[in-house]
Amino acid sequence: MGSKNKLKRFQDNEVFDNVIQPLRSEIVDEEFQFKGKWKRDFFKNDKPLILELGCGKGEYTLGLAKRNKDCNYLGIDIKGARFWKGAKTALEGDLSNVGFLRTQIELVDQVFAKGEVDGIWITFPDPQIKWKRTKHRMTNPQFLKKYKHILTKEGIIHLKTDSEFMHGYTLGILEGLGHEIIYAHHNIYVNHEAPEEVVGIKTFYEQQYLDKNKLITYLKFRLKP
Repeated sequence: MGSKNKLKRFQDNEVFDNVIQPLRSEIVDEEFQFKGKWKRDFFKNDKPLILELGCGKGEYTLGLAKRNKDCNYLGIDIKGARFWKGAKTALEGDLSNVGFLRTQIELVDQVFAKGEVDGIWITFPDPQIKWKRTKHRMTNPQFLKKYKHILTKEGIIHLKTDSEFMHGYTLGILEGLGHEIIYAHHNIYVNHEAPEEVVGIKTFYEQQYLDKNKLITYLKFRLKP
């Protein structure tokens, strides 16, 4: 993407009313304005709040929002030039139950209050295979602790990935910590009973993985109290 296109997207994001782009200092050094108030002040309703972490272009956020108008969906990514497309598409399609937040995933427990979130989707995260990158894996115990803090007691986490390593690593962590594994499959597209929201939405890169016969794995789990 050229620098002019990036600049244009950054400028658009500044005026899109479905995009929030706080400075890190606004989150870390202050009480973030939407913390505990996302439903009331941002979405202006009391519908369940579902996050997509590392949302990229926002394709999954949009796909989920179109299927379920009774929930609010918030895509989170640090790269605003990526989710610009999702934000623009949502505005053009009058999808009022979609929003985007530009921030680091590790700050989720500072931008959402305890028990404020009803569900989380983690779609095709970087598996961070090297041992020294373990702390960046989005399902490591430290991240799970943050998710537990912001989720309701019945909150569900979904992990969809093309990485068998990430799938196996997460299964091991969940079993080791005693969390509830609701659903697990190492090749979700061959399972005829797979949830529609899992197989009915395909991102651009996911379709490329499928065209190369890469397996797509899926986990659905709940963190123990």
